[in-house]
Amino acid sequence: MADLRIFSYLPNPRVWKATIAARFCGVDVEVRGAPARELKGWLWDYDARPLVEEERQSLSSLARTGRVGLTGAQLFKTDAFLAAQPFGNVPAAFGPAGKVGIFESNCIMRAVARLGEATYLLYGRDAYEASRIDGFLDVSLVFARDAQIYLLALSAGTVDATIHARAKEAFAIYASGIEQALSPRRDTLVGNGITLADICFAAELALFMNEHARVEQLNRLSLDKILHAGVRSEYPLAFAHFDRLVAHEHFRPDLGPFVEKLLSRAAA
Repeated sequence: MADLRIFSYLPNPRVWKATIAARFCGVDVEVRGAPARELKGWLWDYDARPLVEEERQSLSSLARTGRVGLTGAQLFKTDAFLAAQPFGNVPAAFGPAGKVGIFESNCIMRAVARLGEATYLLYGRDAYEASRIDGFLDVSLVFARDAQIYLLALSAGTVDATIHARAKEAFAIYASGIEQALSPRRDTLVGNGITLADICFAAELALFMNEHARVEQLNRLSLDKILHAGVRSEYPLAFAHFDRLVAHEHFRPDLGPFVEKLLSRAAA
């Protein structure tokens, strides 16, 4: 039995926060899921799985109306799922046997770090480093909120100048802070080794790179890409750090193909 099971739409860089951490810490993490559009046909539960049509009919009492990301969709969520995941969202993580639910990607990543702290100290060497790491994780949530609104609007074709401006400001604040934290030329955000702060940064920036796949929507509204061609020269330390992390053996299995695909879209 895995130390932690995660159910989510896939691919999802926020799930990869946990799987990257697991490689550092030697923690057994099981991931279940499918592309977002297919989750409408899944049972949302610790034992998450695709449903056959007969089950969809017999389990109609479990149908709930989706909100963020799957707005208006009919989703089959068990009572046990909602007891463990009170906000009803994914990624949704569970302890062994599904008795304990863990929600929010940063918290799922923290759980992995705690489970594997005897192997690798991803959460810092003392209370001070841990608290500094928490600061980076908390700041990432502010950026992630506006980034998610922006990316979902791009996907739905509902993006406008106001949403774009908020995401642009959120990215600038986040990237500027990362740039400052790496100056003078540091190799990691906290301490002398990779921590949860670095993992979170890499995953959130990789997720934001989905903008590269939605250029047509921006062009129709005469909006510029936030990750424009010159953005690396504005935040050279942040992007150099991102490149190092993506190339790292514990990051590359998840982030490597995802980032390469989006960069090829940007080049095209």
